Amino acid sequence: MNKLADWLQGVKTLAIAGHVNPDGDCIGSCMGMYLYVKKYFKEIQVDVYLEKPKPEFYFIQSMDEIKHEAEGEKVYDLFISLDTSTADRIGVADMYYNTAKRTVCIDHHVSNNGYAGENHIESETSSCAEVLFGLVEEEKVTKEIAEAIYTGIIHDTGVFQYASTSAQTLNIAGKLINTGINFTKIIDDSFNKKTYLQNQIMGRTLLESMLFLDGACIVGFVTRKEMDFYGVTKQDLDGIVAQMRQTEGVEVAIFIYETGVQEFKVSLRSNGKVDVNAVAVAFAGGGHVRAAGCTMHGSARDVVNNLLDHIAPQIKDEA
Repeated sequence: MNKLADWLQGVKTLAIAGHVNPDGDCIGSCMGMYLYVKKYFKEIQVDVYLEKPKPEFYFIQSMDEIKHEAEGEKVYDLFISLDTSTADRIGVADMYYNTAKRTVCIDHHVSNNGYAGENHIESETSSCAEVLFGLVEEEKVTKEIAEAIYTGIIHDTGVFQYASTSAQTLNIAGKLINTGINFTKIIDDSFNKKTYLQNQIMGRTLLESMLFLDGACIVGFVTRKEMDFYGVTKQDLDGIVAQMRQTEGVEVAIFIYETGVQEFKVSLRSNGKVDVNAVAVAFAGGGHVRAAGCTMHGSARDVVNNLLDHIAPQIKDEA
């Protein structure tokens, strides 16, 4: 039960969508589903909606078919959101979510309370892409579908280094590799490779980062002015918080970048002692125990102080 094919029975029009600022898992799971539906349910008119992904993901088949904005009024028979913890984080297709006849949410975020009409949430699973693999018939996973799913898994597991990686995750990765995908190239091109400007902004952030809570917390900050100076977008900031987390002695890494007047996007990563999802939820965000995020308002100083006020008690309890 809850297999994707069951949800698709009798459906004539389908919208697939992920969250705002889509990451590798969001892109991989959305495209994996899109390719599956296109191949095995040719009678369904299917559209996939995502903000424009970074160029390094365009090795995935049919990326040029993604719709980057809503195209007038439509009422889909079925709307499926992937890797999206709350309805207000559905990206460019939110209007279609509100008008769809049926809605399904497929996700793995512990903060997801089940906002859709039907929900399939596996909060212990490494990635939404891994959840998707369990919802499709294994024998129907083509090389093209496998590329998309594998991409999603490696991005949310940090290429199998995060604690969310399980024996099942590695077993699935092996099955995907057996389809003939060039897994080393996928890792190098979509995960490891950085542009010169991406390395510059990461280097500056690390250079100017600060330690708090007796070295247990590291904070990095990028202003709008700095982003303009280097000519980078929010997509170029991926990977900075993960690099900060690797600092010796650090339990929590906080990366903050300015998105508007007294508005900041916050990314949180934990090395295990601190539940950063609980911290993010306190500020209307969410995610996972070891990786979460939120949007905060106020001065930069207030944002940092408010975060530290929520993190400090957890570190003290673990001491």
